[in-house]
Amino acid sequence: MRKPFSRQGRLDCKSPENVTLNFECRYEIIPILRGLQHIYSRPSLRDEILKLVARDVNRETRDDCGRPGMDYWQILVLSAVRLGCNLKYDALQDLAEQHRALRQMMQLGDWEEEGFQFRRIRDNICEVRTETIEAIDNLIVSEGHRLVPEAVKRIRADSFVVDTNIHYPSESTLIRDGIRKVIELAVIQAEALDLLGWRQHEHLLRKVFKLSRQIERIAARKGPNYEERLKKPYRQLLKISGKILCKARCLCEELDALDAGEALVFQVQELRTFMERTQHVRQTARRRVLNGEKVPNEDKLFSIFEPHTQLYKRGKAGQPKQFGRLFLVYEDAAGFVVHHHLLPRDKADRDVIVEQSRVLQDRLNGKMESLSLDRGFHTPENQVKLLQIVKHPCLPKPGAKQAARQEATATVQFRQARQRHSGVESAIGALQAGNGLKRCRDHTEIGFERYLSLGILGRNLHTLGRLLIAQDAPESQAAQTQRKAA
Repeated sequence: MRKPFSRQGRLDCKSPENVTLNFECRYEIIPILRGLQHIYSRPSLRDEILKLVARDVNRETRDDCGRPGMDYWQILVLSAVRLGCNLKYDALQDLAEQHRALRQMMQLGDWEEEGFQFRRIRDNICEVRTETIEAIDNLIVSEGHRLVPEAVKRIRADSFVVDTNIHYPSESTLIRDGIRKVIELAVIQAEALDLLGWRQHEHLLRKVFKLSRQIERIAARKGPNYEERLKKPYRQLLKISGKILCKARCLCEELDALDAGEALVFQVQELRTFMERTQHVRQTARRRVLNGEKVPNEDKLFSIFEPHTQLYKRGKAGQPKQFGRLFLVYEDAAGFVVHHHLLPRDKADRDVIVEQSRVLQDRLNGKMESLSLDRGFHTPENQVKLLQIVKHPCLPKPGAKQAARQEATATVQFRQARQRHSGVESAIGALQAGNGLKRCRDHTEIGFERYLSLGILGRNLHTLGRLLIAQDAPESQAAQTQRKAA
């Protein structure tokens, strides 16, 4: 049983719009709570957002029966604070139990001793889909543009890599991870159904780990002719991993022959998934190490558990190689991230910028007048197409000669947008350092997309709250910012 929010007043708790906040505190939670206050004080906006949350939370359940669950307002507050303050679930649990202003914003009084286990917080936040978070974010941005209508005219965009939560990949470690998971799942099924063939699973796993460590030592020390010395342990690793996968296929055939329920079917499918991924890495290792081929990144798998991970070599200082996904963000003059897009593995910046800019312009009803980008987005076709979408696109050309000719004929709007564009790096730095978008802590591609959307939601609520604090108390610490407008 759930409800949007508590309509019953309490003696030990103020209403969310009346919660006292310390504007002289510079902690990130203050602007976020101020933004949530503003949403709560506007019933039409609040109800529209809570309907979106309710639609996801009650996809397969009813809201008028059963034991009491979290209110939709509480889920929204915790979702905003989680990456708005870049918190782990344990830290969020402690704040939800100890932070007085946060508890009052969640309509929990001083006399109420309700606790929040981190699993309960995580499960409720994960009920909200990525599309719903993006819809909520668009409503918040629209409210911000109602307060600052001129902000939407000037936009700047750039992309950055969000790392997935993986270790540094090599074929030997990925085969080790895959075999470990295959053996773990196979043994559970074999023991549960009293099937034979997995008595020596610990011995097999030790042999795989031993060969993996041997390969790692040779690759780390290198030395003369180390590539040839790698081939022998790789052949042994591929041989034993192939035997284990063959045993796992036989087990899957035995399980398929049984009259099993849905739970067993799901477990067999999970086992087959890890078998396929391990086999994919084995084939890559055979091509690269034994056959001497140069395998393109599109054919590689960089994680058994996060198969959507891609390798990027962008020449960044201190990070020549990054394992994750490219994330495109658009920032307006007020600091709102008005649009974001997770790029597919096989796409680059220049491949998606026209399409995503058109999507943003349609959503803003043609109000975007200036869009600044860097030279990584440039192609001759993009120059022409962006001019059809935006009145003043700023898309620098690569190369010294082309750039000099473009600069000689540039308009005033182009030069101004070019000068302001570097500020988007500050927005990216804030997302990485303040909103957890340096490295995703959630799992699976669905969790990755939700994590990115939650980070953007937290950043935009922080921006909205800071604008409101600047109106209420312009000299306070919470209203100060060193960032320049776009």
